[in-house]
Amino acid sequence: MPKKPAASAKHAGPSVKLSLRGATRLQGRHPWVYRSDIVGADDIAAGALVRVHDPRGKFLGSALYSSSSQIAIRMISHGSVDDLPALVAERVRAAIAYRKELVRNTDAYRIVFSEADFLPGLIVDRYNDVLCVQILTQAMDAAPVRDVILQTLRDELQPAGIVERVEARIRELEQLPARPSGLLWGEKSSTVVSMNGVRFHYDGFEGQKTGAFLDQRENYAAAAEYAHGEALDAFCYQGGFALHLAQKCSSVTGVDSSRPALEMAEKNAALNGRELEWIEANAFDLLRDYAAANRRYDTIVLDPPAFAKTKRDLEKALGGYKELNLRAMKMLRPGGILVTCSCSFHVGAADFLKVVADAAQDAHKDLRLVESRGASKDHPILLNVPETSYLQCLIFSVSE
Repeated sequence: MPKKPAASAKHAGPSVKLSLRGATRLQGRHPWVYRSDIVGADDIAAGALVRVHDPRGKFLGSALYSSSSQIAIRMISHGSVDDLPALVAERVRAAIAYRKELVRNTDAYRIVFSEADFLPGLIVDRYNDVLCVQILTQAMDAAPVRDVILQTLRDELQPAGIVERVEARIRELEQLPARPSGLLWGEKSSTVVSMNGVRFHYDGFEGQKTGAFLDQRENYAAAAEYAHGEALDAFCYQGGFALHLAQKCSSVTGVDSSRPALEMAEKNAALNGRELEWIEANAFDLLRDYAAANRRYDTIVLDPPAFAKTKRDLEKALGGYKELNLRAMKMLRPGGILVTCSCSFHVGAADFLKVVADAAQDAHKDLRLVESRGASKDHPILLNVPETSYLQCLIFSVSE
């Protein structure tokens, strides 16, 4: 992370001393230290800015402290920090400037991506003239920091509204007082956004994550480049892939188990003057039934939710991914396009490729990898923080 020069001596405040393992982790440029690697600490308040030292007392940098999370230390600088709100404002401005260099053809994108923007515990997404904020740690929830986040966003982006989406479970884990999602500033919480020329309704208080899956935005466009014929979008949510496929395909069917998501997908289709088929169903069951009925498609998208939220889920997740991909391959016509995704961090790239390869073997199909993709550029990957690399999107041409 960028090193902030000290304006004076080390900032006043509490200190923590780490084990050798914890210090080594920080020296490897990973920003997290677990509670088990703290070997000595002052009396530290929740969310405090702390000085971090190795076992010999060498100063390693400044960090945000959590009194409740197993991730007790989140590094904010490898130097000394004298004014945390000022540093946060500086980092928010830098994140905005970074996106101006990278983001194209959309007014919906991530502005701040937590550790990847050196602001651990802060997520900010832009939806046209509405901003959506998620605050996930004690330090970012402190009043002076919250205030400077909002003021900087207002000054830099002039939004019509700033919404806070609250993850109640995370606030409980961080031992933060319960609060509802709500409008933090302005009067507007809904709008219309554009991704790659496709328009979508946005409601700041509805849907998953902050309302949409902005990390797939560039993958929507990539999938549309290769899509053709009759298309099926499994786990379609509000129609992100489906509406992009509709630009190239003769027909598109979107499948999701959520009725509210499909209702929004239908509204999005109408907004774009498209007519698509929407089916409320469990995608696993529908793919099994369609494969048995010999239904065929030319393009299939698989974009399921995360199957492996912990390492304990890995084996079951790999089985789920194999089953989905096997069924989809059986339904594809020769020369068909398979777009298959995983947003499970614990399923590595090599594991995911192997699962798809095993499914292809069982389905007696030959696959050619057309593209191997990750999250959109506004979701940067910090090289030494593998947790920032979680999304995989593989595009295959499938042959008999």
